[in-house]
Amino acid sequence: MKKNYLVLAGLLMLTACSKKVGPDEAVQAAPGVPLPAGAATVTVQSEPVAPRIEIIGTVSSERIIHLSARLGAYVKEINVAAGSVVTQDQTLVVLDDRELHDQLAGAEAQRRQAEKEFQRAQQLFREKATTEQALSAAENAFHAAQAQSDAMRVMLSYAVIKAPMDGVVTDRRIEAGDLANPGQVLLALFDPQRMRLEAPVPARLIGKLPLQTQVDVKLEHPDRSLRGTVTEIVSEVDALSRTRKVKIRLEGSKGEILPGTFGRLCVEETPHAAMLLPATAILHLGQLEMVQVAENGHLLRRLVKTGPAYDGRIEILSGLNAGEVVLATAKE
Repeated sequence: MKKNYLVLAGLLMLTACSKKVGPDEAVQAAPGVPLPAGAATVTVQSEPVAPRIEIIGTVSSERIIHLSARLGAYVKEINVAAGSVVTQDQTLVVLDDRELHDQLAGAEAQRRQAEKEFQRAQQLFREKATTEQALSAAENAFHAAQAQSDAMRVMLSYAVIKAPMDGVVTDRRIEAGDLANPGQVLLALFDPQRMRLEAPVPARLIGKLPLQTQVDVKLEHPDRSLRGTVTEIVSEVDALSRTRKVKIRLEGSKGEILPGTFGRLCVEETPHAAMLLPATAILHLGQLEMVQVAENGHLLRRLVKTGPAYDGRIEILSGLNAGEVVLATAKE
């Protein structure tokens, strides 16, 4: 009981000592935090920007050649492997030509015999000892034997497969001792000096890529950006993706870009008005994005919605108005 009296007495003393504040004397707390002296700020302004769309593409060579066998024979020699750098007219594959040599020898023997028969028929015709019909038959037989001999020489040349251009071997599909069949692909070559990016461009953007237009291209390997020239637009729209294939010749490739490399084609859309802020002005709190707006010497946090980035600056889609001042480097 005594303890309750002591508590009550203490409360009465506190009430007596408290000063009552009237409605007109209420303290108005300033919102936000004070703006630091000398802090860098940015005034929000609307300016025209052109969104850049990145379209995924694949690098290939403008010249890719598949070397095939033109006759059936066993592979005697193969002098290159995948990745080998070759020069024009360099011997790449040699096929076994012994059977062709035997056939050529037979064809040559027939040609020589036909030539003798033709010369003999000419002599007899001059002596009026044979008919013109017999002379024509001998002449035709000689020409046929000569054509057969020439054809065998051409076939023999097919036994040695040479590089048709300077390039790099991308694929070797046969080994020494294998049987090469007519039409079978043995090697593939590409020209590393004439590379291009092939990208499926949405049909609505084709008008922004006329032939000979200079465009920006980004590659994954090697990691670099370079310029390209639109050289070809396939005149067919893909029924599934509604795109058209655009081919861009890459400038300054210097032979280090490989076919199949991943790349991006950068296309600028129609400019529109946008408000841009430095990336440092955006404060990220979890999934929230905020800026610090300067008002009356204080900083107020405000939620914003951001869009794409343009050279280190980020588009503000909502949350700010032109003319407002924002802290250039946001602080938590």
